[in-house]
Amino acid sequence: MNERQWKILLAQMAGGLVVPVLGPQLATDGNGVDSLQADLAQRLRQRHDLDVTQPLPRFRELNAAISEIKALRSEVKLQDVYGDVCELIRELSSDPRLVVPLPIRQLAEITDFRLFVTLTPDDLLARALRSRVAVNEIVHSPYLPTSEKDDLPLDWQERTSEVQLLYLFGKASMAPQFAIHDEDVLEYAHNVISRGSHWRERFFGELRGRNLLLLGSNFPDWLGRFFLRATNKNRLMGENNKRDWLIEEPQADNGLTLFLRSFSRDTEVLTGSSPAKFVAELHQRWTAARASAVAPVGSAVEEPGLQGAVFFVSYSRSTDQAAATAFVAWLRVELKLSVREIWYDRQAIEPGDRYGHAIFDGIKSCHYFVPLVSRASDALAEKFFRREWKAALERETGIMGQTFVVPQIVDADYDPQSYVRVPPPWMEGLDFGHSPGGVPDARTAGTLKRLLRAVRSLAGEPA
Repeated sequence: MNERQWKILLAQMAGGLVVPVLGPQLATDGNGVDSLQADLAQRLRQRHDLDVTQPLPRFRELNAAISEIKALRSEVKLQDVYGDVCELIRELSSDPRLVVPLPIRQLAEITDFRLFVTLTPDDLLARALRSRVAVNEIVHSPYLPTSEKDDLPLDWQERTSEVQLLYLFGKASMAPQFAIHDEDVLEYAHNVISRGSHWRERFFGELRGRNLLLLGSNFPDWLGRFFLRATNKNRLMGENNKRDWLIEEPQADNGLTLFLRSFSRDTEVLTGSSPAKFVAELHQRWTAARASAVAPVGSAVEEPGLQGAVFFVSYSRSTDQAAATAFVAWLRVELKLSVREIWYDRQAIEPGDRYGHAIFDGIKSCHYFVPLVSRASDALAEKFFRREWKAALERETGIMGQTFVVPQIVDADYDPQSYVRVPPPWMEGLDFGHSPGGVPDARTAGTLKRLLRAVRSLAGEPA
């Protein structure tokens, strides 16, 4: 990843828009060599008197060991193997020599992450998270008892001292309620497709609205394609207002990589280094960014184009360019906002940026979305700014009860009801500001100053 891509990822994280999905490739030792899954598979082989000298496919050791048991120990009931695996996981977890792998501990330290998904049945991530915060564990399994219907709490965003952790393929137990082989995984995928029993609707809904950071998932080709499609609202080759990152060990079979690069340009595929090394760099950059964020005012050099702005200014280039320029100038002079605190496409998009991605990233991470409304722009049916409005509407549905959209009429006269193409939810529930020619009137100026004070107060900065 280049510097710009790192900035985008960190800005998305700061806005609470990234969900890490942890796979088995992160459960390794410090050198990324010895896999905990490999250790588990070998212990399972020993328990069933199988040859432990034969190599097993990397990061697919457990599935291979269970396949051996089915082929060579036909007298063993598969249902009993779940109990064996659960006992061995507990045995490994209670070993005083076990240290939670460094990549998992580093991810657990990143306080920007409020939602987590684990693809393994162990509790290593939960243990790492509990060292700093309470953990609400949510288990997805088609076979849980009917009384267990936990899902993402409705008020999860208000639970600032708690993180939410989804076990996508179940959590280890003595009963067959977690995935231990490929056929299990297929069944779990079917449960997602059919929205069957114990479908975690709210949690999966949040995954569709957020960017996923898939770390060492080790998905087979078919499952990788399915999972990314299941967590996107639209088809992969369409226009999506989200971005996913797939970080994997280099694989001999690159079918998934080729597919995503051809049909899912909104998915960044990174196979140049191990997931553990990626997490180490992510942790280092996040730590450095957090340190600079609390540095004394004026101690850091401002950089244009950073995300997470206070105000995102949306306008029609063909009709309201002058008003937008005047409005941004007023924000700079009257509110003393820096370049990085205003998302304005003439200064926030750098050469080489993918235009749509940069804009939608800005909408997802800003504090307030400010659409400029005029009669000239109201007459336009198919312009890019309407896609910006649609993205803002989608984000607005997830933050009800908070001010997010702050529309400004830039015409000389003030008549909000005269605009026919403004989204009905805004017409029915929002107070339109008046900024004729891009210069806010006294009432609107007071509103903007109040909103800025709220952001500064939240960040612990002087108003």
